[in-house]
Amino acid sequence: ILFQIFDAFKSRLHDSNSKVNQVALETMHKMIPLLKDNLSPVINMLIPAMVDNNLNSKNPGIYAAATNVIQALCQHLDNYLLLQPFCTKAQFLNGKAKQDMTEKLA
Repeated sequence: ILFQIFDAFKSRLHDSNSKVNQVALETMHKMIPLLKDNLSPVINMLIPAMVDNNLNSKNPGIYAAATNVIQALCQHLDNYLLLQPFCTKAQFLNGKAKQDMTEKLA
């Protein structure tokens, strides 16, 4: 059931409506401390949805919300779970997003 929930939720994380996108990121930020390592089965699906467009967003609210989500992941999940998806994102992103992901890896 976790896959079904987050499969539906991930499309809201990069919704074309910026308000929907920002609320989804803010909601994700609130869910991470509650779910912690229980997110492990869906983390490879969620990180691209949270990072791809949001860390390069020109909308300051979306960028801040995405940054907060990444910070929450680092605080509440085992770093081992984050290593591979963060490496992949750092390798293929560009601009500010690449810099942000590289700093988190360091």
